Amino acid sequence: RRGAWTQEEDVLLRKCIEKYGEGKWHLVPLRAGLNRCRKSCRLRWLNYLKPDIKRGEFALDEVDLMIRLHNLLGNRWSLIAGRLPGRTANEIKNFWH
Repeated sequence: RRGAWTQEEDVLLRKCIEKYGEGKWHLVPLRAGLNRCRKSCRLRWLNYLKPDIKRGEFALDEVDLMIRLHNLLGNRWSLIAGRLPGRTANEIKNFWH
């Protein structure tokens, strides 16, 4: 299935992750009853549905740290995101560009 995720799909994915936990993404679409690929499920969870994701504007200290880490690591967004709690690699990359 392609296109935007529906609220019903989000609920199914959340329930599946609550029951089985993160990981084994190849099983998630089957367990959740979703007609999506494993990559789509993983990205939806990590970038939009995970409860500890921070939303909104970046604080000045986050931007400063992001600049310093980019100078050190380059475009390795997942490594940079690992040093900014609650921020996703996708969100950091989009902010940078």
